Amino acid sequence: MTSHIEQSTDLRLTNSIRFAVVIGSGVMGAGIAAHLANAGIRSLMLDIVPRELTAKEEAKGLTLESPEVRNRIASENRQKLLKQNPAPLATADHLNFIEVGNLEDDLERLKEADWIIEVVVERLDVKQQLFEKIAPYIREDAILSSNTSGISIEAMASALPEGLKSRFLGTHFFNPPRYLKLLELIPTEQTARPVIDFMSRFAEDRLGKGVVEAKDTPNFIGNRIGTYGLLVTFEEMLKQNASIGEMDSITGPLIGRPKSATFRTLDVVGIDTFVHVAGNVYETLESGEEKDTFDVPAEMKQLVEKGWVGQKAGQGFYKKEGKVIQELNLQTFEYEQLKAITGAELDQIKSLPGSKAKLKGAILNKGRIGQLLWPITAKTLAYSARLTGEIADTIVAIDDAMKWGFGWKFGPFEMWDALGVEKSVERMKAEGYDVPAWIDEMLAAGNTSFYKGDQYYDKASKAYVEKTVNPKELKLKPLAKSNGIILENGGARLVDIGDDVVALEFTSPNNAIGVDIMQMIEQSIDRVEQDFKGMVLANDGKNFCVGANLAMMLMEAEDENWFELDWIINKFQQAVQKIRYSSRPVVAAPYGMTLGGGTEISLPAARMQAALETYMGLVEVGVGLIPGGGGNVNTYRRLLEQTPKSMQNIEKAAQQTFENIAMAKVSKSAFDAKTLGYHRAVDGISMNRDHLTFDAKQTVLELADGYTAPVREKLPVVGQTGKATLELAAYEMFYGGYISEHDLKIAKKLAYVISGGDLAYGTLVDEQYFLDIEREAFLSLIGEPKSQQRMQHMLVKGKPLRN
Repeated sequence: MTSHIEQSTDLRLTNSIRFAVVIGSGVMGAGIAAHLANAGIRSLMLDIVPRELTAKEEAKGLTLESPEVRNRIASENRQKLLKQNPAPLATADHLNFIEVGNLEDDLERLKEADWIIEVVVERLDVKQQLFEKIAPYIREDAILSSNTSGISIEAMASALPEGLKSRFLGTHFFNPPRYLKLLELIPTEQTARPVIDFMSRFAEDRLGKGVVEAKDTPNFIGNRIGTYGLLVTFEEMLKQNASIGEMDSITGPLIGRPKSATFRTLDVVGIDTFVHVAGNVYETLESGEEKDTFDVPAEMKQLVEKGWVGQKAGQGFYKKEGKVIQELNLQTFEYEQLKAITGAELDQIKSLPGSKAKLKGAILNKGRIGQLLWPITAKTLAYSARLTGEIADTIVAIDDAMKWGFGWKFGPFEMWDALGVEKSVERMKAEGYDVPAWIDEMLAAGNTSFYKGDQYYDKASKAYVEKTVNPKELKLKPLAKSNGIILENGGARLVDIGDDVVALEFTSPNNAIGVDIMQMIEQSIDRVEQDFKGMVLANDGKNFCVGANLAMMLMEAEDENWFELDWIINKFQQAVQKIRYSSRPVVAAPYGMTLGGGTEISLPAARMQAALETYMGLVEVGVGLIPGGGGNVNTYRRLLEQTPKSMQNIEKAAQQTFENIAMAKVSKSAFDAKTLGYHRAVDGISMNRDHLTFDAKQTVLELADGYTAPVREKLPVVGQTGKATLELAAYEMFYGGYISEHDLKIAKKLAYVISGGDLAYGTLVDEQYFLDIEREAFLSLIGEPKSQQRMQHMLVKGKPLRN
């Protein structure tokens, strides 16, 4: 393993990163500054001084000495953050965390920085010149890093003074920094181990990153293997005369990869960017088969020459004509009708239970699917094995890099385990693939898998080693095994997560809320009130909860089981009430899609601890309904609580509640959920999704001592006059042609519920009154044929129907 300088007596290191300087304000630099802002860290973004005035600047009478001109590049790139999609900032207010300046006037401000991040053009000479310029201004306890995708960190370090070398390393963020979890740390031989450990801990805890330590080799881990995998896919496509669309139809979710698969991914990344990254490896490798693989195919070079570099150019491997997506024919360079592999063979693979079974079924398939996927997979797995020890010390680092940086569900060695190591190695060797000797040694010793539970096979020690896991990563499945399941039914289970705290985990498909979950909520709270300090509402699936079980409700409505539906909705409302009035604190831990019923069970919790990427909203109008699980009253109450009682503006609270629900507003982040009123100032936000359950548990423990359940209070309503105001807005939308007649009907029902119906303005009503009129409105709408059509359309098509 690479050795690094240990803590020396004269090494000083900042205790925390409060202020950073980002040098380079392009897409990547600005994206890093934005993500620092999301984490609450102030930064100064610097760029070069312009050499010429723009026409607008000349018209204003500005000169090259005007601060507005000198800071123009960084200032313009800062403003672009508000227009980019996906949004780099979790909320527009975070722009205030980013200052701008230039590399001539603001060098003194480097002395304020705890961390300086270089993100300039990918040229070694430019980076070295920059380091020589800024080194005198860097504090003795500050950290300097380079965000490079592949340039040698050791070569860069050669331009640094000796005293700074121990505090310098590579920090390779993947783009976009807010959304891609991977951060590769690349130390040099002289980087002090305390610096590496500090940055790893800071990046994981504060920035929410998945950190891997990489060796200083071309393109490090993720881009090295990812680029290789894309190139061999291209090579195999040409060899077997497959089309771009056909390859993408089998190299995406079928084998645990993103929907963008291979060529859509290249279009999004930019074919020119990919060619540059591949070229970086090609230039640094010695001659041989590996170097030849990284020689970018002529077809890709031709695309770059034509300017057909992907999404940013409007065309690449794909081109959109109106609403029709076409694929490129690489023989004719004409765009043609999109092709895909279909048929019974593919359907059979897709029907296999579980993602590992699908992966194995696809890659080992005897037909065309397997003929295409097997050689790609075999080459990539063997290549990953050959690079183990060269690009990273462990197989875990390689697997994590591919999962966090490229969105693979399984890393190369996890894939290998799913395929069966012994048989696949036997086949690889029979077909002439270069499998390294350490794999043979592993198998000869009777070790037939790379992973055994929480252990992984370590090439260096030739033994299984325990995976290092951050104690903040609380995963419910292993906790259920180790600590035990307290209660369980078909839709949920209550898991002991330690320290007298439990977690209620949903186990239904897509974590959709059905009667079994409603029953488990009530039973769990009864148990918690007797035996535990509190409870977390937590899940480990892709999304927290996408809402109630729509199929079940539609079936009951089509059968006109009104009594049964009334009982179900009442049951849901009472489960929500049970959460609110529990004598022990209940903390909701939402993340990802938290829609409809997912929001409704979160709103009554004593606290919310949400992941940064939480997309929360009451979206029932999209299926012709309104919230039926207390979402109306609990949203209204939360908005009322944002101001003291003496200053409460019930009209404003009612109006925002109506807009949130009628327009099906969904937060774009946990911070945005605060703007919508779903998330309160007292609620927490976790930057690292993997730490969410731990953070929620800590919140339960903080609340537990002396916790008192809320007192039931009556709420003031806007009544008839407020209802008329809300309805007026709906009528204006209707007569303006923005909503349909059925939309208007839904909006009037919603206005009735939020306003409190036909009561007088200011009347105080018990929340049960709200729940009763909510349930009545919900039942009347679910009986409407047009609402049922919307529900059916959502279930079949996965998108709203406007009828």
